[in-house]
Formats: sequence, structure tokens, C-alpha cells
Amino acid sequence: MSDVEALKAEIKKLSAKATQAKMDLHDLSEELPINWTQIMNVAQRAHDAFAELEAKRASLKSLEAA
Repeated sequence: MSDVEALKAEIKKLSAKATQAKMDLHDLSEELPINWTQIMNVAQRAHDAFAELEAKRASLKSLEAA
């Protein structure tokens, strides 16, 4: 498997993880004020997931440009 293919597979997994984190944040927001103490934890997980996804997409872009 090439580096590009491996990175694309990793991006696919990270995209699913980020989407799930987004949905968790959305679900939490709909339930407020229940579990309001979880806002920072859930938001941090979503932030981290999207940051990692964006970094991998940038890596793929630079790898494909080379």
C-alpha cells in the first residue's frame, strides 16, 4: 500500500471519528442543561478530532503535490 493510499485510509477513519465527535457535541447541546459539566470534555474531543483530521488532510495534500 502506498503512502498516499495509507494516508487516505487514515483520513477516512479520522473523518468518521470527527463526525462522531460532532454528533456527540450536538447531542449534548440538545440535552442542556443536563450534563452541562461535560461541555468542555466533549468540545475538546471534537476539537482534537477535527484538528487531527485537518493536519492529515494537509499532509495528504503536500504528499500529492510532491
